[in-house]
Amino acid sequence: MDVATETPPGAPPGTLLSAKGTRLNRRGLETRRLLLREAVHCLAEGGPEAVSANAVARRAGATWGTIQHQFGDADGLWAAVLDHIAGLAGFAELVVPAHPSVADRVEAVIDLMWRSVQLPTAAAFYQLRSGLPHRRDQLEESFPRTAQAIARWDEEWAALCERSFAGLGLDASKVMRVRHLLPSALRGLFAEGGLGGYVDVEEARQGLRDALTAYLTS
Repeated sequence: MDVATETPPGAPPGTLLSAKGTRLNRRGLETRRLLLREAVHCLAEGGPEAVSANAVARRAGATWGTIQHQFGDADGLWAAVLDHIAGLAGFAELVVPAHPSVADRVEAVIDLMWRSVQLPTAAAFYQLRSGLPHRRDQLEESFPRTAQAIARWDEEWAALCERSFAGLGLDASKVMRVRHLLPSALRGLFAEGGLGGYVDVEEARQGLRDALTAYLTS
């Protein structure tokens, strides 16, 4: 469920409401799913100009009024998109590695994230972030609900990372630094590989595995 919805009193769990507080009927739910799906495609396939609620509406064959009814405003739309992407990622349901050695655990986590950064949903996430204010205070002021959705995303990733390295007796501060490093490091390697340059991405990934293993076990 995204942040623009809640279950009204007396309604079945999971009941969705419009931004105006009305219960969505079957057609309304289909429209909502369409808008979220097209928003992900629009963001994943476009550049910074794709971070436009109007562009999403046009792609879905809808109007700005439909966006307002479903999400309230652009902030509500982007917050719902981020929650939708997080739901597709299924952080809580991902099977975390259970290898007994730190090296094998690091490799498993990197492989898990490497598969994730190649998905269209990951491209949509980063495109959206690049098109919004980069300073945290500005983001929270202009897009408060979107900022909250990003914070929830980070919390789920942090929890996944902690579960992935649980039981190894590692320094918690080092695990924290690794979980901050990995998303940007792997995103950078993926972007570099897409440029078709002279960097051997697989060798770089192996270097990242070795470096993180040495750091966590030092």
